[in-house]
Order: sequence, then C-alpha cells, then structure tokens
Amino acid sequence: MSGRQTGRPTLEEVAALAGVGRGTVSRVINGSARVSDRAREAVARAVAELGYVPDRAARALAGSRTDAVALVVPETEARLFAEPYFLDVIRGVSAELGAADKQLLLTLIRTEQERQRFEQYLAAQRVDGVLLVSVHRDDPLPDQVRALGLPAVLNGRRSPQEPLAYVDTDNVGAGRSAVDHLAGRGRCRIATITGPLDMDAAQGRLSGYRQGLAAAGLPEDERLVATGDFTEDGGRRAMRELLARCPDLDAVFAASDLMAVGALAVLRARGLDVPGDVALVGVDDSPVARHLDPPLTTVRQPIEEMGRRMAGILLRQIAGEGGVEPSRLVLPTELVVRRSS
Repeated sequence: MSGRQTGRPTLEEVAALAGVGRGTVSRVINGSARVSDRAREAVARAVAELGYVPDRAARALAGSRTDAVALVVPETEARLFAEPYFLDVIRGVSAELGAADKQLLLTLIRTEQERQRFEQYLAAQRVDGVLLVSVHRDDPLPDQVRALGLPAVLNGRRSPQEPLAYVDTDNVGAGRSAVDHLAGRGRCRIATITGPLDMDAAQGRLSGYRQGLAAAGLPEDERLVATGDFTEDGGRRAMRELLARCPDLDAVFAASDLMAVGALAVLRARGLDVPGDVALVGVDDSPVARHLDPPLTTVRQPIEEMGRRMAGILLRQIAGEGGVEPSRLVLPTELVVRRSS
C-alpha cells in the first residue's frame, strides 16, 4: 500500500483493497445481513489493514449504535392526541421499527428552546436516525439533521426541491378528485378550506382544487378560498369566512377531515343542510369521517402505510443501503364517497 495517499483512508480504498463494491463495504460497516460471509471477511481485513474507522462506522463497529430512532412531531400534546393522522403515522412507524428491534423515541417540539435542545441531543449521537412529521417550509430542523449527517426521512416534502428522503401522498390528485366528484354532482360554487400554505401538502391540495375547477369548466374565484390549519377550529373559522363572502356556495372541499368537521358544525348552525344545500368533502378517511352524521365523503390517504414506508427507508439508510439519491415516494389516494356529498 505504499502508493496509497496519506491521510484518512476512504471507503473507496477499502472497497478496492477488499475487491468489492463501495456499497458492499457500507453494508458491512453498518451491520447489514445482506452480505456474504466471504465479502464480510474481505472487508474486515481491508478495514483492519487500512485503519479505516470513520465516525459513524466507529460507533457501529464498536457495537455502540443506539438502536433508537427519533420520531419528531412539532406539535402540542393536545393536537398530537386529538388528530388521528399523527396516531396512524406513529402506529405504522412503530410496527416497522418494532419488527427491526429498534426503539422509538417520540419527540414533541413546541418552542424554539425545545428545538435547540433536541439539536444538541442529536449532535451527541444518541439516535441512529430521525423521522420528521408535519414539517413546515421554514422549519430549520431538517437541514440541521442533514448537516449532522444523520439518516432522516420526512413525512411529506417541504417543497418540490426537497433534498431529504420523504414519503408523501398524491396531494394534487386528492384535491383534483374531490372537485371532480363535486362538479360531477352538479355543484358549481365549490369552495375550499386549505391547510397552512407554508406546507407543501396544503399547496398541493389547493393546486388540485384549481385543476379540478378548470377541468369542469368552472371559473376560479378567490372569495371561495379560505385558509385553515388542519384543525377543527380552523375549519370553523374558515367556514364562517366563506359564508360571509359567498353565502350561495353549494360545496366545500376541506383539506382535512378535522376541518370538514368544523365546517359541518358551522353549516348546521346556519341552518344549511348537508348535502342538500352544501356538499362536503374532506381528506384523510379518519375514523371521524365514518362516524359523522352524515358520514363524510373523503379522500383516503394510506397514513399508516406512510409511517411504515418512512421507517423502512430510514432503516435502509442506517444500514448503508439507501443509495446515493434520497428516496422520494408518493403514495396514491382514493376518493371514498359517503352521504355528505
């Protein structure tokens, strides 16, 4: 090895000496079972000869990997346990991590101080990877996780240029299918209650809403667009705003089931029949959708599957099997028609 450059040996040098690919070296160092005994022995000999011990590999080789994964939700306890969406994500993540014998660390971040404290926790290498849910566009935490070199997967991208791995659903398709359905039922004054517009999911559903209007030959009217926050109270406020602007509206697409619940309460308080006077569609297909009176037409998201897929991608990253490009997975949605429309 006299021709080898001086300084810290690289993964490529280990691969060359062992006679295997770079990915095989990464899998061996990160403890993956998907490596032959022969390759594992060759890599081990090359690692020993070159003295290759990068920071993250050192933890794995020393058997000091934490076997813990942080699931970060930037919300309050009240919202976490009130919204079925978060609980379904947690259920999917927990099932996947449990099967891999990994510990789930659920972390709520409500203040800037808590965010900074969590960043310090990550810098101390106390978890092997991070899953982030309900991320807003200006949230600095994903970029901080990335800067630390930790494996990370988002539940929904921040923008179309998202550099991190993510699992999302077809938000544009969700809005489009909702409006297609309402227009097909003869509704022509279709309003929407959006989610927070600093979230890509809300922007996507709003874009789908507008595409649906165009496909049905209906004009866009900004008075029929009100901004919500994915909560029941947000749905109430937005529904009041819409009725004040356009009392003759005949349909509402709410970008979440909980906002649809709030909208329904306001419509009933105003003496309007659903669906007779105003048809209503939500998004999620949460349990509340099935138990409303009338039952809510909604666009189903495979939320628990999203959690499982997120955890699966993260586990592959931790094992060094994530590949060069981050995974970008978009799952399909499905319109579920019930009596509210």
